[in-house]
Amino acid sequence: MVDEKNENREIAIAVKNVCKVYKLYDKPMDRLKEALKLTRKQKYHESHALSDVSFDIRQGECVGIIGTNGSGKSTILKIITGVLNPSSGSVAVNGRISALLELGAGFNQEYSGMENIYLNGTMNGFSKEEIDARLQDILDFADIGDYVYQPVKTYSSGMFVRLAFSVAINIDPEILIVDEALSVGDVFFQAKCYHKFDEFKKMGKTIMIVSHDLSSIAKYCDRVILLNQGVKLGEGSPKDMIDDYKRVLVGQYELPESKSEQSLLHDADVQEAVQTRAAVQKRARTQEEQASKTLEYGTQEAEIEEIYLTDDRGTQTNAIIKGLCFNIHMRVRFHQDLPAPIFAFSIKTAKGTEITGTNTMFEKAFLEPVQAGAVKDITFTQKMSLQGGEYLVSFGVTGYEGNDFKVYHRLYDAIDVTVVSDKNTVGYYDMDSTVVVSDAGVSHSDKIIPYAKVQGE
Repeated sequence: MVDEKNENREIAIAVKNVCKVYKLYDKPMDRLKEALKLTRKQKYHESHALSDVSFDIRQGECVGIIGTNGSGKSTILKIITGVLNPSSGSVAVNGRISALLELGAGFNQEYSGMENIYLNGTMNGFSKEEIDARLQDILDFADIGDYVYQPVKTYSSGMFVRLAFSVAINIDPEILIVDEALSVGDVFFQAKCYHKFDEFKKMGKTIMIVSHDLSSIAKYCDRVILLNQGVKLGEGSPKDMIDDYKRVLVGQYELPESKSEQSLLHDADVQEAVQTRAAVQKRARTQEEQASKTLEYGTQEAEIEEIYLTDDRGTQTNAIIKGLCFNIHMRVRFHQDLPAPIFAFSIKTAKGTEITGTNTMFEKAFLEPVQAGAVKDITFTQKMSLQGGEYLVSFGVTGYEGNDFKVYHRLYDAIDVTVVSDKNTVGYYDMDSTVVVSDAGVSHSDKIIPYAKVQGE
């Protein structure tokens, strides 16, 4: 469904049919010979970092780019920011860009942090007076103390990214581009940065993020672009693209020929799998309802035949009361001998943020070989501590064969579960706290529950 409000916004970044080709030489001498035209024979082979990539980003959007290492994520950001030129295609940018690319970009390692602040500000077109006006905000956000007067080559990676991000966000950018750099910061600094992203979005500014942190991508991005081997596999909602990315990670996809603009979720083989998935679920829903949700793939050496939930009374249901125990069930049939299959489930929000999950390897519950023809019933029992709301449950049968990780069968977003609650706290789950309020100075140690009792001992 098209977001009309978003469609009416002006385009901030337009990428049209961009290709980036590198010439790779076996020997440095071959490069010299070709440069001096001392040979007619081609001495290089081409490496395509990007192949015919196109997309538009509108003002006020927060767009994430995901993909495996070497998929072209950083290359496209460098082309957008002008660090690299495309081999073909075009990029149009409407607005002032501030970019935080790989560590070290745009900073002189011999200069102090303070000198680099003025250097970066000048490079972005600010006068000394304008930088002076922003200096205190930069220093307060970076919060690195007197280290700002030391050469940045003496900084830790965390200190460096604090200063670099602080400079990037305080030069009044209309477009902010961040390439994975925040991953080196501590959790408190990352939280502060993502809070700043929220502020930027409310101000109508455009944000592009490259990250392997899928939870952050799902939480903060309006749209996600998936790249692999220089090709755009798709773009769409964070949930859909993250599900596709997980298929890419385990090799369960086929690179579409001449269909780089098409999402894997619309490939014919995926659609066929989605349509047949309902036959293996004993659910009180129609096939059409399930086909719109579940993504299925795997080698089919093992097959998940049945999945369902039961409450604390053993009744099959999709509504669980918070605070009570419930069970997650799966039945798996094996078509091949497998050395040590791993049974797993995970729970995510409707927007695609993974919250929790476990598997039989983590729980040390089953580490045995299984023969072809065997059928296993697996039950995970736990207390429901999630906040009231709607969630999605995914299932998987995976394993290691030697050093290779294999996916035998996965069902993403296979069951939706409603958590019924009369008390919701902050965040995704309830810590089930006990609160004691007393007059100051009055001992209430007898009212504090010992740790062992909290643990149920």
